[in-house]
Amino acid sequence: MEKKITLHDKTFKLYIPNEDIEKAIDEIASKMNRDFSDSTDSHHPIMLCTLNGAVLYAAELLKRLTFPVEFKAMKLSSYEGTQSTGKVKAELPAGIGDLNGKTVIVVEDIVDTGNTIVAMKQLLEEMGVERIVVCTLLLKPEVYKKDVKLDYVAMSIPNRFIVGFGLDYNELGRNIKDIYVLDQ
Repeated sequence: MEKKITLHDKTFKLYIPNEDIEKAIDEIASKMNRDFSDSTDSHHPIMLCTLNGAVLYAAELLKRLTFPVEFKAMKLSSYEGTQSTGKVKAELPAGIGDLNGKTVIVVEDIVDTGNTIVAMKQLLEEMGVERIVVCTLLLKPEVYKKDVKLDYVAMSIPNRFIVGFGLDYNELGRNIKDIYVLDQ
């Protein structure tokens, strides 16, 4: 029997089990550990988690990183219900600090249209960030048509609406350890 959940008025079926997610995170962390092996306490990247969706991914990734890294978070949103609004709202936290001349690793839960990544890149450039590295758990390649390079992509998926592992449907479903797809 297929595993299903209901959130609000929609039913979702199991799409990516947690074991597959964890394995993909292991692979990304291994690549990042190799690429950032020359980081030091005085010269280290800043991991910038996009709230709320990327929290679980960022936490799991952070546990696996072996190089010095600073952690910060920032609220970005572009979804209402199951659709992207096309407009990105950014809320900078008071404690984000001076990012001028720094390397920032942007941690995203999912990249689909790319509007959030483009807005984030522009904002970080305005703040004087020297190097922007993009790390996403999920990518929808058939809808991502932006020029911003995605440095680390854990998994590519079709353009379907999903929930779980940080992703939500109207704020529900973030706490589910697996990823579910809308059951149409």
